[in-house]
Amino acid sequence: MKQVWISEKGAPEALQLREAPAPTAAPGQLRIQVAYSGVNFADIQARMGQYPDAPPVPCVVGYEVSGTVDQVGSGVSGFNEGDRVLSFTRFGGYSDTVVVESGWAHKVPEGVSLESAAAIPVNYATAWTMLIRQGALQPGETVLVHSAGGGVGLAALQICRWRGAVAIGTASSGKHARLREMGYAHCIDYRSQDFEREVMHYSDGRGVDMVLDPQGGSSFRRSYRCLAPLGRLCMFGMAGSVQGERMRPLALARELLTTPWFHPLSLINNNRGVFGTNMGRLFDEFDRLSPDMVEIVRLLGQGTLAPVVDRVFPFDEAAEAHHYLQDRKNFGKVLLQPPGP
Repeated sequence: MKQVWISEKGAPEALQLREAPAPTAAPGQLRIQVAYSGVNFADIQARMGQYPDAPPVPCVVGYEVSGTVDQVGSGVSGFNEGDRVLSFTRFGGYSDTVVVESGWAHKVPEGVSLESAAAIPVNYATAWTMLIRQGALQPGETVLVHSAGGGVGLAALQICRWRGAVAIGTASSGKHARLREMGYAHCIDYRSQDFEREVMHYSDGRGVDMVLDPQGGSSFRRSYRCLAPLGRLCMFGMAGSVQGERMRPLALARELLTTPWFHPLSLINNNRGVFGTNMGRLFDEFDRLSPDMVEIVRLLGQGTLAPVVDRVFPFDEAAEAHHYLQDRKNFGKVLLQPPGP
């Protein structure tokens, strides 16, 4: 079995291709021959030593895969060898063979490629959890989505459109035309524009009903100020703390020091809500979240949800994939593809 390992904390070049024994499906598990592995920002933070939930280095990260079932553990029903599936992985996803709990996997609908399927689990489950489960998004509401051109940002856009909500987004100016074509009602250049001022101008001073913010630090405070009455702020990352290719303790400390505390009286008096989402901490809740994934996969099969895959890198170019995502060059999902047999 081939895997991409984080050999040490540091730059993307710390990623190494290694061989390891193939796993075997235990009772209740599926073994999957991986077609594609998803790359997420949490993987970058793990490589830099900024993701506390990651296994100790050296390790194999990766939260999601698509592929074909080649072994079904005892006690598993509903799956057969040869089934095309998408699945979460609790790390270990940067592998050409993975073993997962059967409840983490879902069959890929007919007509959907395995490439598209690999872009579903983390991004769409994160966006769905924020918008629908925690945020109770209503038709006609307006959502500000930071990092609008990323995997979660595009998933959020499609869920907003399905729900009948309006999405506005922040992104570099080079992505604006395509974001508008895909359905964003308004785009803000986070590099040259004050998103708080732009949101208030766009909304005639009212603010928005929800903000999805993965940036951290002072961005959380400014996003909170963008909320209208009954508005909700969802925080799902600290991407602003990632500066350069290696962990910078001063940059991390600065982000933490500028992260706001939300006083209960402020929340009460402003009729606002604040919550956080971390899919990596929800593996023990998958029985509750399974109906959400069933609906996501159903909408995928209908074409209502259509992942945008930006680039696919071979396993031996995993470092380039991390550079590409960390430099925010992507428009949509970045995937890794293991070598053929």
